[in-house]
Amino acid sequence: MAGGSSRAASKVAVLMGGPSAEREVSLVSGRACAAALREAGFTVVEVDCGPDLPVRLAEIQPDVCFNALHGRWGEDGCVQGILEWLRIPYTHSGVLASALAMDKAKAKEVYAAAGLPIVQSVLARRDDVAKAHILPPPYVVKPNNEGSSVGVYIVREGANAPRLAETMPETVMVETYAPGREMTCTVMGDRALCVTDIITDGWYDFDAKYKTGGSRHVLPAVLPAEITQACLDYALRAHRALGCRGVSRTDFRWDEARGLDGLILLETNTQPGMTPTSLAPEQAAYCGISFPDLCAWMVEDASCNR
Repeated sequence: MAGGSSRAASKVAVLMGGPSAEREVSLVSGRACAAALREAGFTVVEVDCGPDLPVRLAEIQPDVCFNALHGRWGEDGCVQGILEWLRIPYTHSGVLASALAMDKAKAKEVYAAAGLPIVQSVLARRDDVAKAHILPPPYVVKPNNEGSSVGVYIVREGANAPRLAETMPETVMVETYAPGREMTCTVMGDRALCVTDIITDGWYDFDAKYKTGGSRHVLPAVLPAEITQACLDYALRAHRALGCRGVSRTDFRWDEARGLDGLILLETNTQPGMTPTSLAPEQAAYCGISFPDLCAWMVEDASCNR
């Protein structure tokens, strides 16, 4: 698919929306990607995904599906399995890598086996977490299989056990709190792009990620060369260890006082936010790759058996 007329002859279904807690974010990503792909010369059909997705795709008959879904069902291997069954080439990671990365506990097992730095964590019942400290404070409580900092609680030293919302799943992850700066690194194919320093007034939660003024991105991050290189290396190793394809983004915390020992890998996003000002496209732009070109590369990279 070399551009120009060949792109115009290629029909791309952009999958967005869906039923997850990140539906609204996905709609924003999907619409931005659809506009960028049209600008790049593709024929685009926008698909708000529901249980009738296989029927709709049979009607549309796309050449490629651009997966702009976030969260459960779209990012955890489910929709990838449908696309494999239908034999429609798709973007981003395949079934296994998506399922592994979305399950934080399983992903951390993969990181540990690959020699990547992580903090202690356990899975626990929601009710038990509310009764007593599962780990010594400070620690973080979060769903094991959601993204975008949905349902994250920070329990500080001296605080009582947290009262978790009933919307939290029955089983949650309790993770030792990693202090320091919030940083992230995008991988595009076999290349780690750069490191962004994410500056917020508090925790990098859902509002900090998506509300205007919630956070400020500094790229490339002003870091010692050793830390920059480690982030690039760890992000690429995480991408490969999980079996990711296309674009992924790995998040870090860095405690400056501890040097390299203070750099901790948090998680890998196989479906990072995809608006022109999202973290991954910002890093691509810094490397000279425009948003339409990034989206076009992802379509041209699409395949089955990912």
